[in-house]
Amino acid sequence: MNASIASGVVALLLAAMPAWPAAAAPTPAAAPARAAAPRPAALPGDSVLQLPGVFTDQSARRFSLRERRGQPQLVGMFYASCQSVCPLLLNSAAAMIRKLEPEERGRLRVLMVSLDPARDNAARLMQLALEHRLDLAQWTLASADGQLTRRLAAVLDIRYRQLAGGDFNHTAALTLLDADGRIVARTENIGATPDAEFLAALQRTLRTQ
Repeated sequence: MNASIASGVVALLLAAMPAWPAAAAPTPAAAPARAAAPRPAALPGDSVLQLPGVFTDQSARRFSLRERRGQPQLVGMFYASCQSVCPLLLNSAAAMIRKLEPEERGRLRVLMVSLDPARDNAARLMQLALEHRLDLAQWTLASADGQLTRRLAAVLDIRYRQLAGGDFNHTAALTLLDADGRIVARTENIGATPDAEFLAALQRTLRTQ
């Protein structure tokens, strides 16, 4: 799926999902009113960051995708007990990062979301991060409830199903999002040698954002 088609699919999927709840009315302040801070610009209609819901990371911190706006990021889905393609997926993202210049590397974030939220709690995700020696200033391993996991998988075009023994069959893919959460590129070419076309898209994005 190329980036333009993916963006159109994302916009349709997001439009069909429930909107964020309206904010509660503010409590009147006793102090003199101050000028309101400027509101951030609305996210683009095809931004993956519009997906509502709460994730929990390896440090048990809860966050929304909207909080990750502002920096390009690699996004993928995996599960911690996987012994085959998931370690390869993590290593593939790490190999991409090693190909970047230091200033490019510092602007990139990585988000890997579990397909197995029933077992991948914060402690298990932290254990995995330590096993792979991930830089937690750059990498986030996270899980969410089953419904949000399925919605994110649909937006990222990740197909998966759980097998009788507890393992998963799933798409192994990395998706590049720009600073506003729009899909720039996607690859299923996972391995020690980075996908050259995807890497070029990553470098272009980091040099312009």
